[in-house]
Amino acid sequence: MPEMIKVTQAAEINAVAALAHDIWNRHFVPIIGQEQVDYMLDKFQSAPAIARQIASGYEYYLVVHRHGRIGYFAIVPNPSGPGTQLSKIYVREDQRRHGVGNAIMAFVEERCRELGAREVWLTVNRHNAGPIAFYERAGFTTSESLVQDIGSGFVMDDFKMVKKISS
Repeated sequence: MPEMIKVTQAAEINAVAALAHDIWNRHFVPIIGQEQVDYMLDKFQSAPAIARQIASGYEYYLVVHRHGRIGYFAIVPNPSGPGTQLSKIYVREDQRRHGVGNAIMAFVEERCRELGAREVWLTVNRHNAGPIAFYERAGFTTSESLVQDIGSGFVMDDFKMVKKISS
């Protein structure tokens, strides 16, 4: 069973940024291209960006297993609303299909219960078929399509997916 370690220290933030660089370059280049991957890594997944997100309330977690650091995820609690955002969930390619995603989802759902959230939601690139299928198997349903301008001529062309959290 993988361990979920809350990211609080600079070394952990740097580890998340390094994982992001590796995972994003392997997975997203065929979907959105190298230029957009580079832009998004710098804007959203660099060490300074992650530190800013944590300071603003994001909870980042490193996923550690016998093979070392194998992934990361982040949630954004919403104390004034019914839902918590699963902002990021990324696992190294060689560690997928071994139950790591299910372990992360179980952790996220338990954390949502602790926060009093009645649902968890996420956005996923509409052309990212593998993760969409995983989220559907995990009980998420597509609630809407979103196209968001993220600057420099790039957009995120996503589905918003939602899952109700049982008590």
